[in-house]
Amino acid sequence: MPAFTTYDGTALAYHLEGEGEPLLCLPGGAMRSSAYLGDLGGLSAGRRLVLLDPRGTGGSAVPADESTYRVDHQVADVEALRVHLGLERVDLLAHSAGANLAMLYAAAHPRRVRRTALITPTARAVDLPVTAEQKLEACRLRAGTELYDRAVEAFAQILAGADTDELWDLAAPLFYGDWNEAARADYAAGAHQQNAKAAAAFAGPGAFDPPATRAALRQVHGEVLVLAGALDNNPPPALAGRIAELFPNGTTDVQPGAAHFPWLDDPARFAARVERFLATGA
Repeated sequence: MPAFTTYDGTALAYHLEGEGEPLLCLPGGAMRSSAYLGDLGGLSAGRRLVLLDPRGTGGSAVPADESTYRVDHQVADVEALRVHLGLERVDLLAHSAGANLAMLYAAAHPRRVRRTALITPTARAVDLPVTAEQKLEACRLRAGTELYDRAVEAFAQILAGADTDELWDLAAPLFYGDWNEAARADYAAGAHQQNAKAAAAFAGPGAFDPPATRAALRQVHGEVLVLAGALDNNPPPALAGRIAELFPNGTTDVQPGAAHFPWLDDPARFAARVERFLATGA
């Protein structure tokens, strides 16, 4: 797999999928390797996906200074990848927690970003949290069958502080539009693809300065798509709209029937929507 050396000497790996204009892809997790993104529902048919393994995940090396797992330090990794690829400006796609890194990168380098697709983004970087009750309210929309009633009850216990593997296994169907084979495989892979130590440091003290980031994002004049899942609880669609409003040219789209991994829930719809945005800005 190709690799490059970032600002502190850490070797970072990335994976290439498809042909066409490059699209830099930042995974979530936090700190999950990019393998779970796959070809993003077939988005690679029209784009060359550049899938970054964050430091300490996948094929990327563990840094000498593990404090650099904190997300604000990783902004320089994205910039080093841009330079390595020889791109004047980049299109970005970021999923979930990776959207925080994408927003920090855009805030630091507004002239380097052309179009940005934030997929079911969390938004600690701009201080737009989701409360436990808001998460449960979204999840309760799915109640009514044994599978989802059990999942909602388990998730309520998790949000109340009972953090066990058994409860997460029961709650897992809530994060997918359909608890099918692809969803179960993705969930099972997650435990092996995430660096738990890095995830714990990702949003550590000092990682975020929301007022400064919000102000800087007003200078990002490239188009931004915030794509939410209609069934997602983090973010629920209403919060996705608030994220889009932070950008001068932000727009929101809600994918019906999708939860937190919309390229798994309806690959064709997801790929077509994101490609249209990347091609036209709308």
